[in-house]
Parts: sequence; C-alpha cells; structure tokens
Amino acid sequence: MNYLFIHQNFPAQYRHVVKHLAAQRGNQVRFITQPNDNSMVGVTKVTYPKDDRGPINCHAYSVEIDRAIHNGAAVAQVCRGLRDGGFHPDLIVGHSGWGETLFVRDVFPDVPLLANFEFYYHYHGVDVGFDPEFVSIFNDPARLRARNATNLLSFEAADWGHSATEWQRSLYPPEMRPRLTTLHEGVDTDLARPMRTASFKIPGTTHSLTRRDQVITYVARNLEPYRGFHIFMRALPQVLRRCPRARVVIVGGDGVSYGAPPAPRTTYKDMMLQELGSKLDLDRVHFMGMIEHADYLTLLQVSSAHVYLTYPFVLSWSFIEAMASGCLVIGSATPPVLEVLRDGENGIAVDFFSPRTLANRIEAAIEQPAAMQGLREAARATAVKHFDIDRVVLPKWKTLFDDLIHHRRPSTRAELQPEPKVRRIRAS
Repeated sequence: MNYLFIHQNFPAQYRHVVKHLAAQRGNQVRFITQPNDNSMVGVTKVTYPKDDRGPINCHAYSVEIDRAIHNGAAVAQVCRGLRDGGFHPDLIVGHSGWGETLFVRDVFPDVPLLANFEFYYHYHGVDVGFDPEFVSIFNDPARLRARNATNLLSFEAADWGHSATEWQRSLYPPEMRPRLTTLHEGVDTDLARPMRTASFKIPGTTHSLTRRDQVITYVARNLEPYRGFHIFMRALPQVLRRCPRARVVIVGGDGVSYGAPPAPRTTYKDMMLQELGSKLDLDRVHFMGMIEHADYLTLLQVSSAHVYLTYPFVLSWSFIEAMASGCLVIGSATPPVLEVLRDGENGIAVDFFSPRTLANRIEAAIEQPAAMQGLREAARATAVKHFDIDRVVLPKWKTLFDDLIHHRRPSTRAELQPEPKVRRIRAS
C-alpha cells in the first residue's frame, strides 16, 4: 500500500502509526511537512516552505483562514510533484487544523482522505472565558466563528475525520459528528511503564531522585495558564512548608503554545516567581526546561505525585504517559481529564481553581504512598487497556484505514467505554 501523511511538524500525532506502516513489507510511506530535522526509517519526508510572510494585509478575522489557504496551496503543489513523479497513494491522512488538507483532493480526487479534527472553537463553555484571570486572545465571538472556517472547509474536503477523545469529537456540530471517529494516537506502554529502580538526576546538582524520595512532578510543553501552571505554582508554598522532604521537578518551556502571551519581556514562570517570592523554597523547586523524552519518562517513574491541570482543551499525551508510567495523577476536574481519570479509582480529581485543595491532595499523596498504590496500579491498567499502541490502538487505526481504502463506512464509536474493576498490575 502507498500512504501519504500530512502534518506541519513531522511526525507529530502520527509517529506510532507511521512507524508501524513503514516497517511493513510492500508499503511506501510519504510524509508532507514543514522543514525540520526529524527523520524515520522507511519514511520519505517531503517538505513545503513555512509561511514567513509576517503581517498579512487583510481583515483581522481573516488572518487564520488566509494562512490556512497559503498552507493548503503549498501542500497541494507538493502533491502535484509526487503525482507527476509517479506516486499515487491508496490513502491520505493529515491534520486539518492549519489548512494543509484543504486542496489535496483536487490533486488526488479518487483517493480517500482522513483528516484529524482536533478542536472546534466555542465562545462559551469551553476554553474561552474559562479562566477569568487571563482574558483569551479569542474573546470575540465573531473572530472565533471565523476561526472555525478552516475546520468547516477541511471537513467538506475530507472523506472522514478522527478526534482523539470523545469530548473533543463532541465539540463539533451535530451534522459533522456522524463522519468523525474517536480514536486516540496511542501510547507505547512498554516504554512508558513503572520502574521501581528508576533514578533521575537533576542537572547541575548532586541530587538523584528515586521512588524513595518525595517527588512532585509537573509537565507541559510550555509553562502557561492553559495547562494550569499558575494554579500549580500557587499550591507549592503550602506543600513545601508542610513537607520538608518534598522536591518539585517542573518540565516545560517558557513559550506559549495556547492562549495569550504574558506581558512583554517576561514569561509566565517569571510572573509566578515574582508573585510568590520568598514563599517558595527554590532550593527544592527545579525547573528543567525541555528535556529528552527518555529522561522525561524516567522522571515520571520516580514521581510521587504527578499534577496535570488543563482548561477544557485538547488532552495532552503526557497525561496518558503519566498514567502508563504508574504515576499517582492529580488532575483537574475538567472535561478532557474526566473522560479518562475517575476520582478515587485511577487518580485524584481536583477543582482547577483551588490551589489549597491541590496542595492538600499533593500532601496526602506524598505522605501516604502505600495508600496510593492502588490508584497507581489502576492508572497503569487504564492506560494499557485503552491506549496501548501495539495491542489496542494500532489495530483500530488499521481497521479505520482499511474501511476507507475499501470504501466501507467506518465506525464512530468512542474509544473509552465503562470498564470493570481493574486487575492489579505490579510495577517492575
């Protein structure tokens, strides 16, 4: 089979499935992306130029769709080159969010196109307006409605779509959902797994943390309000004061992935450090910045309490990897989290806006590790049952791909179903 994948940041969500397909005898895999240094055995990467035009001379509401059309046209041009070079895909799979799939069908009209529909924007009830402390850059219903134009045009241009969680799928208009399958990207639970003998060395120090230590972990692509960084930081003074052995390890960059940027010449980390000042014992709070994936997994293996907070928004891969690693996950009681985390069964849910409650839950978790072991094992079991890439998710991707290639109507069934009491799984 010939497969064509499209995503501006190769390999992104398609890492596992692309690797699997490339390893199968007889498959050819092409991947259209913007220039980057990533590579994968058996995958031919074809690039299109990033949109570096700077400010665009159009209405403010039209900026996103203008850039989407620019990306879509560039991808279509690459597709013409592939076609003229003799490559004809049996299936095309791509992310719809940046317009990259808009014009692919004009080049390959007879090839089924599966597009990732990640998030449909709403002015009320989702991320915009959720946190009154930080006004969204999209706090304008007209602009947000225009922002969904890429979603709608991409849907019309695709044969079928997929969303990672049932909640994300539910955000799309009712008339779109019958052509959207809930299917997560999956996690390598053989790689992200408990390891009692793990040891994480904090760079620049003599400290090596193990499961015997009290380690509080927080991970995000960037340290910002959308992922509850401000709430987490405000919980730390109480935790550090009451738990003198505790150490906090924070992973994430200083940029902004979602929402509004901080004030000029500062970061959200700087803002929180300035706000909390001497209330924080910075000798026990370690900012890692961005670290290698292997080091990040080791950090999860030594975690005593892993905090994951988020606005009602796209669920992070790190949340599932933390569960797979057997972490005691303390997560915000927000829709994307509660689709997976069940309070008191496989983790602990807290009010997003209550640093005091969060601090109390962290304190209980690190001071009573034996009492939390059942939650850890249940978290691992949930990740293995629903998100294991090889044994659970890849077979579902294969079914979806085969249905489209053979012109069968795929299922839209949500991936997460109510599960019976889990069998205890012991950490290695």
